[in-house]
Amino acid sequence: MSKTRIRWNLIRYGLTVLFLFICWILFSATLDIPYLVIGLVGSIIIAGVVYNVFIEEYEAGKRSVIPRIFPLLFYFPLLIWALYSASFKMFGAIVTGRIRPGIVHFKSTLRSDLARVVLAHSITFSPGTITMDLDEDQYVIHWMFVSTKHAKQAGNEIKGRLEHQLRKIWI
Repeated sequence: MSKTRIRWNLIRYGLTVLFLFICWILFSATLDIPYLVIGLVGSIIIAGVVYNVFIEEYEAGKRSVIPRIFPLLFYFPLLIWALYSASFKMFGAIVTGRIRPGIVHFKSTLRSDLARVVLAHSITFSPGTITMDLDEDQYVIHWMFVSTKHAKQAGNEIKGRLEHQLRKIWI
C-alpha cells in the first residue's frame, strides 16, 4: 500500500471519528468526562468499521470532502434568503391559486458527491420543491412552479445561485 493511500485512509478515519464524536456530544447533551470518554471510545471503534463507507475512497481529493470555510459562511445567508423568498412565493401561489406542479429533470455541474447531496437537500428545504431522485449528477425534482420543461432552464431556475456557491465550497 502506498504512502498516499495510507495517509488518505488515516484522514478518512480521523474525519469519521471527529464526525461521530461531535454527533455524540450533540446528542448526549452533556460534557461530563465519563460520557465524553465513552463517546470517544465508541467513535474510535465505530469509525474503524464504517470509515470506508462514510468517505468513499474515490473522494480522495481533500476539497471534495472538507469544505472551504469562507465560502461556506456565505452559503448560509444565501440558503436562508432562498428559503424565505420561496416561502413568500409559495404563500402567494396558495392565495392566488397559481400553482403549476410538475416533475423536472436536470443535471448539476458539481463534481463532489457531498456538494450534490447538499444541493439536493437545499432544494428540498425550499418550499415548493422536493428532490425525488439524485443519481450521480442527475436530479429529479417535483416543482410547484413549472415554467418550462427545458431541463437546463428549469435547473437554472431551481438551483439559482446555490450551485454556484457550492462549487466554491467544494472545488
